[in-house]
Amino acid sequence: MTHRIAELTAPEVASRLAAGAVAILPMGSLETHGPALPMGDYLVAEEIALRIAAGALVAGADALVAPPIPFGGEDFFAGVAGGVTLSIPTLTAVIEETAEAFLRIGCRRILIVNGHAGTIAPAEAAARAIRHRHGAIIPSLHLWREAGRLHAELGGGPESFGHGGDPVASVTMHLRPDLCRPEAARVRGATGPYLGTPPTGFGAVRSHGVDFAVPMWVEEVAPGGVAAPDPRGANAVHGAALAERLIAAGAAMCVQLRDHAP
Repeated sequence: MTHRIAELTAPEVASRLAAGAVAILPMGSLETHGPALPMGDYLVAEEIALRIAAGALVAGADALVAPPIPFGGEDFFAGVAGGVTLSIPTLTAVIEETAEAFLRIGCRRILIVNGHAGTIAPAEAAARAIRHRHGAIIPSLHLWREAGRLHAELGGGPESFGHGGDPVASVTMHLRPDLCRPEAARVRGATGPYLGTPPTGFGAVRSHGVDFAVPMWVEEVAPGGVAAPDPRGANAVHGAALAERLIAAGAAMCVQLRDHAP
């Protein structure tokens, strides 16, 4: 039984949505994650969405997965070779209009599965706009924000944590090992001064003990796409533990949408 809308006929999709299936909208980005990981992290978001749908079915809730939105909002990664970013208003509109395509046919059980930090704000802005216009409540699962919170709890170390490393690296190594090059992983390179001081994180510098948000490009804060001190500690076993928690949570939300969304 497939959950991909693209692989089903139109009558099959119509029948399952009319019967209460949840529409899952995966999204991610096309950006640099360093030399060991694929650019298309939207592929991981899609794989997690499919596994959420399978888990939901076991719990008695059907779900269908739309094709992923592959481009993130313009942030640190504009200008990366091979990368594509959308302006924030454009990306927000794409998310809104994708959701409205389901609302238009009466499907009000919708879940966003977001695999890019730069899409958090557009996804939440789109969900607010949808609620204002249609009254529908669309929850968003921000994969890497939540996986970041689970990283240490599930045994991940601080050295592998950060862009170009965990949690994305371990989860990708678990779900899409065919696309990973762990032998190419390397430690973080040195970052130069920015406004006279090294960056303290993505988009931040410190002055007098206080962080200031500043616009940055990826090479200024993560040379070669790597901000993790040493991503070589990422591994598929850790990724499996992270993915299991995310997938179980997503499947549980599908059940809640089945039971409580109008």
